[in-house]
Amino acid sequence: MCRPSHSGPTYESLQEVFDRKPFRPAVNLSNPTVTNISFTLYAVLGVNEKTQILTTFLWLRLFWFHEFLIWDPNMCDGITKISLPVSDLWTPDIIVYEFVDDDVSQACPYVYVNHTGHIRYDRMLRLVTSCNLDIFSFPFDVQNCTFTFGSYMHTIRDVRVQPALPFEQMSGNSKNYLEASGEWELVEILGEAGILKFDIDEWDIITFWVVIKRRPILYVVNLLIPSSFLMVIDILSFYLPPHSVDRASFKMTLILGYTVFLLIMNDLLPSTANGTPIIGIYFSVCLAMMVISLLETVIITNVLHHNSMKYRPVPQWVRVVVLKYIARFICYKDPDLSHTQQKILEQGDIWSTQHTHSNGEFYNIKTHTSTSAGVSPLSVPELVEISECVRVIRDHLNMLQREVVLQDEWCHVGYVLDFLLFRIYLMLITCYAFVIIFMWCLWMYQ
Repeated sequence: MCRPSHSGPTYESLQEVFDRKPFRPAVNLSNPTVTNISFTLYAVLGVNEKTQILTTFLWLRLFWFHEFLIWDPNMCDGITKISLPVSDLWTPDIIVYEFVDDDVSQACPYVYVNHTGHIRYDRMLRLVTSCNLDIFSFPFDVQNCTFTFGSYMHTIRDVRVQPALPFEQMSGNSKNYLEASGEWELVEILGEAGILKFDIDEWDIITFWVVIKRRPILYVVNLLIPSSFLMVIDILSFYLPPHSVDRASFKMTLILGYTVFLLIMNDLLPSTANGTPIIGIYFSVCLAMMVISLLETVIITNVLHHNSMKYRPVPQWVRVVVLKYIARFICYKDPDLSHTQQKILEQGDIWSTQHTHSNGEFYNIKTHTSTSAGVSPLSVPELVEISECVRVIRDHLNMLQREVVLQDEWCHVGYVLDFLLFRIYLMLITCYAFVIIFMWCLWMYQ
């Protein structure tokens, strides 16, 4: 391998090895060539949820044994390691099975060869792989993607693959480089050796599970906090008195602003055919709740500002369900609410009594004036007309008073429903806020 006049192996002495490049470097071809694999995850370049593609940057390192590249350092002036062109040596055809794009990585032109025949090949690899991305818990999602390394052509009889480093050490090395690297954080790297079977052939493979989690602060600041501000304003709008303030216009303005917000943040949300993230469901529910609150405001406003002449008495089932059970359930207390029904009954009795009494007086006046002596005949029509006018005025006042009481009862129905829907709305928003906080806590301690 070495000549006395040269320091280390020479090109001429290695020419025989270079000529054997097409052949696997094994004296006995029944013995497989063992390839040791390790990598360092340097950066997560991108995650495309729509196409289910993960783009990463790896420092890949391969080790294998070349049985024809062995020399004695004592005979080669103490040279134990040399670099040779990778194009002149046999290299194992190790690929990543999940690779879905052209390899545009910069290839390293040299390998290191040890005097014992062990070769180390380092290269930088821009890896574009398919990955089953789960975006339901976005932006607090954790993704688990697989990198399967193995030979493309050589079966298990020719090439075997093994990890060059423990999986924990590969994970620790990768975390040191990914600590301040963009949106994603490395959780751990796991691995397992296995065998891939296809028909009657078998391939030796190593499967790495790369677990990464997203840093959600960008989406919390840009999505959740602005949405929370709009929802808080919508919640506070329930405290506006619907009988004196145009609450409906205020809510319509909020819905318009929230719609513009949804259009702006649409580009930030991931979209896949497999499902919708829970934050997208949250935004849809919030918009639906705002529309429902607007509808509720329209109904309440219609009840409060409806023409009193068109009012009918509150149905008995509405009075029982709304004014009794629902009001008690939501702890709605109003001093006039318990006396409303009694007022209506009393007003009805007064109206009936006064109406009967009025007719009786009119009859007595007519009879008395027609039978009494000494009264001028001209005074009888005047008394009758005055009596009729007083009766009409009294009936009109009684009708107005009765309508005021009915309107007051309908107002109570509207206020109870408004208070009920406000409680439900507030409960839903609070529950989802706790869900978001809980998911964030899980992300932090995962």
